[in-house]
Amino acid sequence: MGKKIINNSIKIFWIFVIGSIFGFFAEMLYALVYTRTLEIRQGLIYGPFIQIYGIGAVAYYILISNIQEPKKAFFSGMLMGGALEYFCSFFQEIFFGTISWDYSHLFMNLNGRTSLLYCVYWGIIAIVYLKIIYPAFQKAEPLIAKKSIRIFTIFFMLFMTFDIVISCMAGNRQQERRQNVPASGPVDEFLDRTYPDELLDRIYNNKKEIS
Repeated sequence: MGKKIINNSIKIFWIFVIGSIFGFFAEMLYALVYTRTLEIRQGLIYGPFIQIYGIGAVAYYILISNIQEPKKAFFSGMLMGGALEYFCSFFQEIFFGTISWDYSHLFMNLNGRTSLLYCVYWGIIAIVYLKIIYPAFQKAEPLIAKKSIRIFTIFFMLFMTFDIVISCMAGNRQQERRQNVPASGPVDEFLDRTYPDELLDRIYNNKKEIS
């Protein structure tokens, strides 16, 4: 039982990582096609990760892996992706005072946080996941049992935990700076010195501040 939980945890972790990396390159390709410019968009300070895609990949694994029909996978992916986009945008605005996307100009959008078009994109990705990505991942599952993979996973988990935590702390501190809240201790001073606005604005170049 314990071994099964560990294996599932490792599996879900790597699904999250692979999904986050996929999102990084998908966003780069999208910008290249639609704006004819090379835009490097990140969701975390360190590394090519956009975590909403990682969360989406985990949701696909949990909700769509057992679906047999592509049609059901498509509509399930639409609903899941739309809900995920909406709530991630909502919580980003609540906690950091920013948003990373605004679909207010698109047909059938919901508060600018999600739209019919992007829900369709999520549905298409669900079919790709079901037919291509998930079968490939199943073939790679035996690698999880290898000791070297487990050790590497532990170190990478520590790195990802640090990356997520420091990214949240730096983002929250940036919001405080914009509200003219002075540093209240050595941690805030470290964040101000190491992660100034210029750096964060360059990393999160597609975010918009909500006034």
